[in-house]
Amino acid sequence: MNKPTKAIIAAAGFGTRFLPQTKAMPKEMLPLIDKPIIQYVVEELVEAGIKDIIIVGSSNKRAIEDHFDTPNEDLLANLRAGGKKKEPLLNEVQKISGLANFIYVRQKGPYGLATPLLSAAHLVGDEPFIFTLADDFFVAASGRTTQMIETYLTQGGSGVFACKEVTDDAEFERYGIVAGDAIDQSTIKLTGIVEKPGVDSAPSNLASVSGYLFTPEIFPYIEKSKDALNDGELMLQPIVQNMIDDGHNFYARKINDARYYDTGDKLEYLKTTVDFGLNHDDLGPALRAYLEERLKR
Repeated sequence: MNKPTKAIIAAAGFGTRFLPQTKAMPKEMLPLIDKPIIQYVVEELVEAGIKDIIIVGSSNKRAIEDHFDTPNEDLLANLRAGGKKKEPLLNEVQKISGLANFIYVRQKGPYGLATPLLSAAHLVGDEPFIFTLADDFFVAASGRTTQMIETYLTQGGSGVFACKEVTDDAEFERYGIVAGDAIDQSTIKLTGIVEKPGVDSAPSNLASVSGYLFTPEIFPYIEKSKDALNDGELMLQPIVQNMIDDGHNFYARKINDARYYDTGDKLEYLKTTVDFGLNHDDLGPALRAYLEERLKR
């Protein structure tokens, strides 16, 4: 089994929940302190050894391409003129384009989570790869991708799903809950995923969230599902279920020592911003003092 070195990031959505802010700026470029959301996703992939990152976007995502491109000379000249004071910022913006090899493709095909995979299939080849979204992620002692790869190298199979432990009964109505047989405290061999089962019908306490490791075996199944699709959404989970029914092995990996953030929702984005602010070395103490004082009013 080869260790994955390629990743696909789905970034073609319109971010309608954040309109009018996202009319001209991709939702993936919304800031968390001083970095756009998608950069946190990219940095976690790079930390796990990913070299090639394929961003599947649309016509309104040029800002993402510009962000991971070499900085323009006007910006560099401005920072150089600032001397030692601006040197850390100069180094910071220069290293962004060197994080990975970035490839951009336009999404084509029906609405649905499986479509970005088809759009990038020709760039993956015969290697296992990571598939993730651009606006939700884990902050973990050992990154989500690192933990998924660990499970893949140990168990093999056709894929690994990144999962979070459900902490609130309402989450059983929000996420797909994995079903299967426990291999250890962090790993389940999947028999399926039950979409929003509710607490009484949930087959486990692990929710499938952002992050997947797949082998190229999935592509013919996506093509077959696309050809059979008359209308509606090209969903990922039924495709995986078809593969499981045909004897392919998939695993759910609980991401340990981690916190999951979904910034695609306004309230969750605000919560994420607060958390990142409180954890910031320079800003944290002052922000905490402000919030404590503000909550007294």
